Amino acid sequence: MRYRTRVTAPAAALFGTAVALTVGGAAHAAPGEPDAPGAPGAPGAETLGDPVYPGLGNDGYRVHAYHLDFAYDATTRLVDATATLKLRTTQALTRFSLDCLGLDIRTVQVDGRDAVFEQAGEKLRITPARPLPQGAGGTVRVVYGADPRRIAQPLTGWVVTPDGFAVAGQPNLAHTVFPCNDHPSDKADFTFRVTVPAGLKGVASGSLVCTENLAGGRTAYTFRSRSPMATELVQITVGDYVVKQRQGPHGLPLRDVVPTARAQALEPALALTPGLVEWLEARLGAYPFETYGLLPCNSDDPAAFDFTGLETQTLTLYKPNYLLQPESKIGSHMMHELVHSYFGNLVSPATWADLWLNEGHADFYGLLYRYERGWPDSLGLTTLEARMKATYALGDQWRRDSGPVAAPNAANLFDNQRYVGGVLVLYALRELVGEDVFHAIERAFLDRYRNSSATTQDYIAVASEISGQDLSGFLRDWLYGTVTPRMPNHPDWTVTPVATSFAVPRQRTAGHHDNSATL
Repeated sequence: MRYRTRVTAPAAALFGTAVALTVGGAAHAAPGEPDAPGAPGAPGAETLGDPVYPGLGNDGYRVHAYHLDFAYDATTRLVDATATLKLRTTQALTRFSLDCLGLDIRTVQVDGRDAVFEQAGEKLRITPARPLPQGAGGTVRVVYGADPRRIAQPLTGWVVTPDGFAVAGQPNLAHTVFPCNDHPSDKADFTFRVTVPAGLKGVASGSLVCTENLAGGRTAYTFRSRSPMATELVQITVGDYVVKQRQGPHGLPLRDVVPTARAQALEPALALTPGLVEWLEARLGAYPFETYGLLPCNSDDPAAFDFTGLETQTLTLYKPNYLLQPESKIGSHMMHELVHSYFGNLVSPATWADLWLNEGHADFYGLLYRYERGWPDSLGLTTLEARMKATYALGDQWRRDSGPVAAPNAANLFDNQRYVGGVLVLYALRELVGEDVFHAIERAFLDRYRNSSATTQDYIAVASEISGQDLSGFLRDWLYGTVTPRMPNHPDWTVTPVATSFAVPRQRTAGHHDNSATL
C-alpha cells in the first residue's frame, strides 16, 4: 500500500487585496499571525476531529452548496476552474480555511470582495477584511488552475485519461480537485458547469439541466445533483464519450457515460443495471437518487487507475476492461457499488471510522446476490453461511492484525476487516434478530439518516429500537471487541488461534476503491 505524505505549499503564496467587508469589527492581523487585541471571533479550527484523518475538514462553518465551473483545454490538458461555496458560520470567524492541495489559487473573494489568503500544507486559509459574525451566511469564490497530471498517485483525486480526466476523491482527495470542506459529515448541494472543446463531452454527478454552445466550437454542460453529496462522492469527467440512456425499474432514468470506441463492447455489462436495481429495491426500497449509471472512463493504465470501481454519486466510476468480463465475474461487484447508493451516498459515514457501514453493507448484499445465482466466490464457496464460517475462523487474527471492525486507522482503513469483517457483524445481527427484523432495521436506518451522515452508534441505536431489545452490548462486542464473540445459532463455529505473523489482505491503495478480491 502507498501512503499519503504531507506537502507544504511554497512560501511565496499569492495574496489577494484585502477589502473591508460590511460587517463591523476591529483590524485583523495577517494570516498566520495572532489576531489583533479585542478582535471579535477567532480563526476556525482546521480539523473536524476525524479519528482516521484528523487533518481533514474545517470547523467554524458548514457548507450548504458548491458550484464548480471547470473549463478543460485539450491542448495544454489543464483546467481553469472556479469554486463557489455558500456557507454559514457556526461561530464568529476572523479567519477560516478550506481543504486544498496542489491547486494554483489565483483569487479569493468573500461576499464579492477580495480576501487575503495563503496556502499552507493542505489548507487554504482565508481572511476576510472584517470578521464574520456567528450565524452569518456567506459566499466564497475561489478562482484557480489545476494540472491533473501534477500530483503523482495516490496523492491525487484526478484520474488522467488520454482524452481528459475523471475524479476519484475517496476518502481524502477531493480537495486536490477543488477547495472544499473535505469531510463526509459536511454534505452539500452541488451544481457543475463543465466546458469542453469540440469532440469531447463533459459530464458530472446529477442530471443535465443546460447545454450551451459557445464560440470556437466549445460546449458547456451544466449538471445539478438533486440530493446533497459528500465531497468524496463528486464526479466530474471529460472525454470522448457517448451517453447511453435506458430505463430502469419504475421509470428510473439510467445514464451510462461510455468511451465512444468501447461502447459496443461494454454494452453487455451496462445492460445488467436494470436487473441489479430491481433486485436491490426489493430489499432496501426505492433507489434514492434521480439517476444511476456507470462511467467506464477511458483508461486502464494502472498508474492512473489503480482500482476497479468507485461509488461516485449517481455515476459509478469503473476500469473499462473489468466490465468486459462475464456476468458471473462482475455481477456481485456491480451490486456492491450499487449498494453504496444507499450505504455511503444516501447515508454517509459521520467519520471515516464508520466506514464499515459502507463497505460491510455493500459486501453483504453483493455476496447475497452472488450466492443466489450460484456463482462461487473468490474462495470457491457458494453460500453466505459457508463464507461467514470461514471468515469467523479468522476473526481473532483479523482483530489482532487490523483492529476491530469499527476502529480502523489510515493504514488499514480499506482492508478486509471493514469489508467481509463488516459482513460478519451484519450476519451475526441477522442471526440474532431474524431476517424480518434485520430488514426492518436496515430500512429504518436509511430512512432516518437519508441525505445526511450517521455514526456506528446511530446504527446501534436504530437496531435496538426496531428490535425492541438493547443491542448495544452485543453490537459493541462485535464492532469494537478484541476477541470474536460467539456466533448466534452456530455454537459449533470456532475461531482459529492467532498466528504470530499474518496480514489481512489489503483491499485498496490509499484513496482508491478495489474490493474485487472480496467478492
